[in-house]
Amino acid sequence: LFLAGASAGAFLTSAFVEAKYPESVKMRVAGRIIAPIFVGIGLLMLMLDAEAGLHNPLRFFWLISNPGSVMTLGVYFICVFMPVALVSALLEVLDSEQNVKFRDHYVEQPIDLSQVLFIATANTTQTIPGPLLDRMELIEVNSYTENEKFHIARDYLVTKQMGRNGLKESQITFSDKSLEKIIHNYTREAGVRNLERRIGDVCRKAARQFLENDRKSIKITESNLEKYLGKEKITFEDANEEDQVGIVRGLAWTSVGGDTLQIEVNVMPGKGNLLMTGQLGDVMKESAQTALTYVRSVCPEHGIADDYFEKHDLHIHIPEGAVPKDGPSAGITMATAMLSAVTEKPVLAKVAMTGEITLRGRVLPIGGLKEKILAAKMAHITKVLVPDKNRPDIGELSKEITKGLDIVYVRSMVDVAREAFVPAVTE
Repeated sequence: LFLAGASAGAFLTSAFVEAKYPESVKMRVAGRIIAPIFVGIGLLMLMLDAEAGLHNPLRFFWLISNPGSVMTLGVYFICVFMPVALVSALLEVLDSEQNVKFRDHYVEQPIDLSQVLFIATANTTQTIPGPLLDRMELIEVNSYTENEKFHIARDYLVTKQMGRNGLKESQITFSDKSLEKIIHNYTREAGVRNLERRIGDVCRKAARQFLENDRKSIKITESNLEKYLGKEKITFEDANEEDQVGIVRGLAWTSVGGDTLQIEVNVMPGKGNLLMTGQLGDVMKESAQTALTYVRSVCPEHGIADDYFEKHDLHIHIPEGAVPKDGPSAGITMATAMLSAVTEKPVLAKVAMTGEITLRGRVLPIGGLKEKILAAKMAHITKVLVPDKNRPDIGELSKEITKGLDIVYVRSMVDVAREAFVPAVTE
């Protein structure tokens, strides 16, 4: 408790001073002087633990992906200074060749950290410096599938929330369809935290009904769920009903699982400009430029005039413009949409794809494949095009995830066009 209080005091002191007096240099300096006092006290207590003969302690780094404000639970130290200083300290702490005599800059006493087990959490590895990431063993914890969430809810969460709300098993029951609907239409997350909250909401309203109406039992079904949780909060865009020109379904990874992106391309008279809307990030804009270059290079093979792009503009748009989007994995999707719009060939409505594209039309591997495949399945997609080099990743997925999907491996845009476009009708 003392260690936790000391570290929390350091964090809160600096955070409060910088928030209260953002323009006062003196106050900010004062806050950063007071904070190390708490840190020093915490380190002193850790040294006393070492002198007492403590072996194999566990230290937990919370959200190391935010190096500007890393705390440890338990608590080893907290840094409220420059992220660079924190990273350099962590490099020494986590290096087994250097942490035998780790010397703190406040107490100036060597501490043997070689027997300490450090566990860190992070939302993303993108913000962790390379040298620091190199010193850690990476264990990726993927999001739960809907089937996994269903079993967790049925076997654990329902019983837990019934007990918390004073309900007996004979008083309330949840049908399997009702749990599936809560998962699919009332929560959107990688874990089950909000799922447990929604089940708790239902249990509390059911408990109120028992008190007010003197009911003996309540069964929660798919049809009466709206009475307890209101209108559906989350809807998923299904695959298009019909094949269309210039519209292609892409797959994206998000922190709460996968999602589908409907990429639209329109052609209009102009001077060869490429317009991009929908809050596309820099990497995605570069992918669009690469896709356009490839499409222009293969136009003669499709009977497109050489001066076509001198007389036409292309507008590429990804709906949900308020949501930022970035990454290279939409490359083949954008290229397919452009090629469809230019050649006026429709794309199959039940096809989705993911993969990075090169100038010569090669398809490169991507990440987050499990979440993307799950997103395709929820959107009722029947065929998914993935890079051939991601074949081992597909092999690691359970049959529950890939069941009902025709997964096609592609190496180039030639393969993509053959699988995505509506086959020509020969007379």
